[in-house]
Amino acid sequence: MDHDQGTITRPRVDITRLKKTAAVRLVFVPLVLGLMFFWPAGTFRYWQAWIYIAILFIPMLGVFVYLIRKDPELLERRLKAKEKERQQKYIQMIGSLFFLGIYILPGFDRRYGWSSVPVVVVIAADILVLGGYGLFVRVLEENSYASRIVEVEKNQKVITTGPYAVVRHPMYLAVLIMYIFSPLALGSYWAVLPALSLILILAARIGNEEKVLLDKLAGYKEYAQSVRFRLIPGIW
Repeated sequence: MDHDQGTITRPRVDITRLKKTAAVRLVFVPLVLGLMFFWPAGTFRYWQAWIYIAILFIPMLGVFVYLIRKDPELLERRLKAKEKERQQKYIQMIGSLFFLGIYILPGFDRRYGWSSVPVVVVIAADILVLGGYGLFVRVLEENSYASRIVEVEKNQKVITTGPYAVVRHPMYLAVLIMYIFSPLALGSYWAVLPALSLILILAARIGNEEKVLLDKLAGYKEYAQSVRFRLIPGIW
């Protein structure tokens, strides 16, 4: 999960340690994705999974390299995983189960032939997943303090420009786009069901996060009054 607002205080970063942590993540991600895709599928002849891993890993590699060189503080924030808010810990735990469903079901679908997703639909879904990742990168570009966890620190300011001028939580919108279309990119209709449930997970996360921001972040109330939509433009 992610947290959309950031701070203006930049702590010193241990670059050597950060590089090691980032390198481990870069190795870990494709290995874990491969395990979740190919083990249930029972085969490596699963072209949808290979393309999906590539469209996630290659941009991720580029972002990591860029942040190491240009904004290591942001990369350090992106590597955080442990939530501080109790309610967010529960939401994160429940959300993880649905993420597993999104990634494990397609492999079983591939093995047993439950779905027959046309190639054109798979490719279109890949493009939309990549578009969601593009929005994610755009958010990082606008807000160089975006953390993965919900936290409000001393001297934090509200971000109101770029995608934040359209919705209050564009990072979550990027996540929603990526994961809603991931099952189709992996050739599965059945995995769309747990993917759709992420709307409720994100709504719960945003509801709790907004309480924290309204209580602790100066200027957020005025920002919320100015930008009406939390997640989806024109809807909510």
